[in-house]
Amino acid sequence: MNGKSILITGGTGSLGKALTRKIITEYPKIKRLVIFSRDEQKQYQMAQEFPHEIFKSIRFFLGDVRDKERLVRAMEGIDYVIHAAAMKHVHLAEYNPSECIKTNVNGAENVIYACLQTGVKNVVALSTDKACAPINLYGATKLTSDKLFVAANNISGSRNIHFSVVRYGNVMGSNGSVIPYFIKKRKEGFLPITDPEMTRFNISLADGADMVLYALKNAWGGEIFIPKIPSYKITDIAKAIAPNIEHRVVGIRPGEKLHEEMITESDSQNTFDLGNYYAILPVKTKWDLNQYIIKFKAKKVPKGFRYNSGDNKYWENVDSLRSLIIEHIDPNFKI
Repeated sequence: MNGKSILITGGTGSLGKALTRKIITEYPKIKRLVIFSRDEQKQYQMAQEFPHEIFKSIRFFLGDVRDKERLVRAMEGIDYVIHAAAMKHVHLAEYNPSECIKTNVNGAENVIYACLQTGVKNVVALSTDKACAPINLYGATKLTSDKLFVAANNISGSRNIHFSVVRYGNVMGSNGSVIPYFIKKRKEGFLPITDPEMTRFNISLADGADMVLYALKNAWGGEIFIPKIPSYKITDIAKAIAPNIEHRVVGIRPGEKLHEEMITESDSQNTFDLGNYYAILPVKTKWDLNQYIIKFKAKKVPKGFRYNSGDNKYWENVDSLRSLIIEHIDPNFKI
């Protein structure tokens, strides 16, 4: 990617910052890295972390993915787009459904339109485990977004552009995620547990950024990439953070699942094992499937395969979770 220009929508978010650090570290000769987001305060704060005097390739571009014309202007001369902008809080989406649709669905359409208009070569959109068999509006909008980006390959015409999606579980330490919430909440003397049986997938910011760059480099167009990552029990997170205070069961919130799923049994018909990742491929591709299988040593998953956080083969435990908190969130963390 040296010599190329990249734009990240929602670039001031947790993953956007992680991607920014990784890109400028691994590709010091990148031509331009555009941070596109609508929050001027977050852009101001991020600019302090990445001062122009040192990081001359970074540009900050105020705008909203709801604004098609602004996106077109921002993408002039851009080679690669990472679409990370989204309204992501489940309960807020349930209470403000039209706002969620405007950002997550209409915004996805606008990003696709702008990319097709400006000669972008490669696009990776970020998804979520909640887009798989969704039961809440947030998940439904992200599934719609996934479908839009996969289908965008069919309307690219003669343009040399590839659209793909990365789908993963909860990002450890991201804004609004459970671990920072529990660390803050323990000061009140108890931790609210939604359900003792609840499980979630877990991925670090660094691994999430790696996956996005993998898709950017390797996508042929239309894939939904899913990482092989461990699960954790919500009770183990609570024990890792605050084992000596009350863990109070408060009940599942509207739109929450007991376990998360990233590949359904229906998806398995088009799912391949690529080694470190799974890929759900489109039913019809613009490229030769046999060549894809040879290139990535892809293996079809078994009939009826599903990928669920409650049935996972790999699990974090209390000790490993505590080590991950120290490594990825707070090096000074103590119980």
